[in-house]
Amino acid sequence: GSSFGQRIDIQRGAVLGPHLALAAAIHGGRSEGRVANTASDARQSVRDARAEGYDVVKTYSGLSVEAFLATVDEANKRGMKVLGHIPDAFAGKLDSAFVPGFGMVAHAEEFSKHSDAFSEADAARFAKLAKKNGTWLSPTLTVWRWIASQTRSLDEMKSSPLLKYVHSLIRSRWIEDNGYNRSASPPSVRRIALFDQMETFHRTLVRAFRAEGVPLVAGTDTHTSGVVAGFSLHEELQLLVAAGLSNSEALASATRLPASWLGVDDDRGTIQQGKRADLVLLDADPLADIANTRQIAGVCLSGHWLARATLDDMLADLARRNAEAAVRFDWKRVKAQP
Repeated sequence: GSSFGQRIDIQRGAVLGPHLALAAAIHGGRSEGRVANTASDARQSVRDARAEGYDVVKTYSGLSVEAFLATVDEANKRGMKVLGHIPDAFAGKLDSAFVPGFGMVAHAEEFSKHSDAFSEADAARFAKLAKKNGTWLSPTLTVWRWIASQTRSLDEMKSSPLLKYVHSLIRSRWIEDNGYNRSASPPSVRRIALFDQMETFHRTLVRAFRAEGVPLVAGTDTHTSGVVAGFSLHEELQLLVAAGLSNSEALASATRLPASWLGVDDDRGTIQQGKRADLVLLDADPLADIANTRQIAGVCLSGHWLARATLDDMLADLARRNAEAAVRFDWKRVKAQP
């Protein structure tokens, strides 16, 4: 509900914010939220999401094969895009998840879960599967980098200068109730080694998908612990380039291609006459160094200019409000509640 309120406020200019495309998450098993364990429930969930005003359906790992296939089919009929996880139920039969209308896989690890050897051959096979089906990939390399980092230790996250831009309640959860790094039982050497191997394989996947001509879209999985909204997109662009994309391909993954996948590229996504004035003006050339996307001189949002000094004031205000609202939370006590 709050997301719809935000979208409406932004659309009518009451609040300054990004254009939002909202996805309805459909879970399986005993999850909370929108749960569908049969084909008919899945179809009803999609119809509900459409009626509620969602743009996209997002599939999650716990869906059964029949619920997943029904979700994709019903979304196609309703003119909705589908992205998400490859349900765990497709273990050993990955090919059968790639049906028409499964438009994007949301994370590189959705493929690495189906690879034992983390081989180039596996990466090439996955890329061919996606290409043949017209399925795009949002690798979200940054989230796995942070997962691997905090599985090893919380030191990097704790020392991040960006934590001041994260609400204190979320920040305390990341540090005091971190599911990737349970302080009572140090993470096993084996788990750390596995996550490091997966992080390396995700770069292999990016290269293989690029070689196969599968469009790659920059994403971050914001609010997973360590992944700070906004800033994480710049890290993602650097990781994509480090994995083998050219600087211009990385820029397209965050501008032209998302607009194209969402079907709004007649209105935005490229700098052209007649398109919406959503622009970032940089002080340095990102084609020379992709890290220059951080050198922001100003932002134009729907024709409204925000100079660097204004952006700095907004960030300082956010940090101040987060500091004033500092909440200490006893996460252990919360978990002990019946």
